Amino acid sequence: MDLFGNNGIGTNAKVKLKNLDLPDAQVCLYENFFSIKEANFLFNQLASTIEWEQKQIKLFGKMIAQPRLTAYYGDAKKNYTYSGLIWEAKAWTEELLMIKLRIEEICQAPFTSVLLNYYRTGEDSMGWHADDEKELGQNPCIASLSFGQTRNFHMRHKFRSDLAKINIPLTNGSLLLMSGQTQHYWQHQVPKSKKNIEPRINLTFRTIK
Repeated sequence: MDLFGNNGIGTNAKVKLKNLDLPDAQVCLYENFFSIKEANFLFNQLASTIEWEQKQIKLFGKMIAQPRLTAYYGDAKKNYTYSGLIWEAKAWTEELLMIKLRIEEICQAPFTSVLLNYYRTGEDSMGWHADDEKELGQNPCIASLSFGQTRNFHMRHKFRSDLAKINIPLTNGSLLLMSGQTQHYWQHQVPKSKKNIEPRINLTFRTIK
């Protein structure tokens, strides 16, 4: 099944670009970046071929299992550290390389790695944080791609209590780009949901300096 055309890159005429008007941030959302057919195919491929694991992290002095499955792939020696965990990049798979190439065309920037999160149910989540680790550089570009169930993506300003929390529903095949000073001023999370919802896979492409 050739999802990406003869040259490995596809286009989707129904892509919709939304620029979010947020202070101290550069955030845009590409809805339908991958078609539903592409997104469903890639979800199944990633779910079955990625080497998923559930790592332990230290929280309030106790070791607990992360509330989701994770994996990290990328260029050789482009390791990544967060929450006290050191990630050594596994070699790119064919699907991940094709996805990366397609995103790099939009971003006009090379990515060296991708962190994958598998949210199995509404109980799986990601707490408040910013992607501001030193390996990512001063003003990182983070490309967040979603396959599967729509999940709410919350953003909040770190310093301005007068700004309301932002909710962005990330749909199947959508791409969210955060760049510029976004990680200095904003945090984000994927909260738990009490609804009976289907799984979601999220890929965050980044450049390790």
